[in-house]
Amino acid sequence: MEETQVTTVAVASPPLTAFSWKRAGIAIGALLAFDLLINVYERLYGFSKGLDYSSPEYGSYWMAMLLAELVLEMITAAALWGWLWKSRDRALDRLAPAEELKRYWALGLFLLTYACAAYAGASYFTEQGAAWHQTVIRDTDFTPTNIVAFYLSYPIYILFGVGSLIYAMTRLPQFATAMSLPLTVLVGSPLMNFPNVAMNEFGHTRWFVEELFVAPQHWGFVVFGWGALAILGTWLQICPRVMALIQHLYSGKPLPSAAETMKDPQGSVHPIARAARTS
Repeated sequence: MEETQVTTVAVASPPLTAFSWKRAGIAIGALLAFDLLINVYERLYGFSKGLDYSSPEYGSYWMAMLLAELVLEMITAAALWGWLWKSRDRALDRLAPAEELKRYWALGLFLLTYACAAYAGASYFTEQGAAWHQTVIRDTDFTPTNIVAFYLSYPIYILFGVGSLIYAMTRLPQFATAMSLPLTVLVGSPLMNFPNVAMNEFGHTRWFVEELFVAPQHWGFVVFGWGALAILGTWLQICPRVMALIQHLYSGKPLPSAAETMKDPQGSVHPIARAARTS
C-alpha cells in the first residue's frame, strides 16, 4: 500500500505562553463593553428620539448613527481583511510544526470571538428588535432597533467570521490546500442573514404579521442561523490535525502532511488506523 508522507525532523515545542486566552479575553471584553454602551444608548434615546422618523431628532440620533456605523464598518472590513491577506504566509510549505500549532490556537480564539459576536447580534439584539416591533408601530424600515441589530451587530460578527476564514486560508496549510466546507458554511451562512434583511423589510411592508420566527420573511434568518452548527464540522476537521501536531511535538511521533490529515483525519492520528494504512 502507498505509505503516508511523514516529517521526522525534530523541532522545539512552543512555549506555554503561546496558548494564552488574553487576546480573546480582550476582544470579547471590548465587544461586551461596546454592546453595553449601545444598549444604554438605545434605552436613553429609543423612546425619546426614535418614535417619529420624520422628526429632526430622529435624523440626528438615529439616521446619523446609521450612516456613521456603515462607513466605519466598511473601513474596518477593508483594513482587517486587507491586512490579513497582505500579511499572509507565502511559504506555508516550510511552516514549522510549533508555529502551526500556535496558529491553530489563534484560529480557535478567532472563532470563539466570532461566536460571541454572532450570539450578540443574531440572538440578543435580534430578539430585542422583535420585542420593540411588537410594541411600537414602525413608520420606517430603519427603526432604532434595526439600526443596531441589522446594520451594526450583524456586520460586526461578519467582520470576525470572514476574518477567521481568511486567517485559516492564508496561515494554515490544511485550509490553504483545500476548501473547508464546514468552515465556509460556518462563515457564509450567518453572513447571509445580512442580505436577508431586505426580504425581512419587504415582508413587513407587504404583510402585517407578528414578530415570530414562523412569519415567512423570517424563514431565511432561521435557515441561515442553522449554518452556525457547522462549527461542529469545523472542529472535526481541526482536532485531528491539532492532535497530530501535539503527538509530533510532545511525543516525537511522525507528522503526516496537512493534505493527508485533511484526506484521512482518523488515519492520521489513530495508531491502529495508521498502522493498517502503512502495512
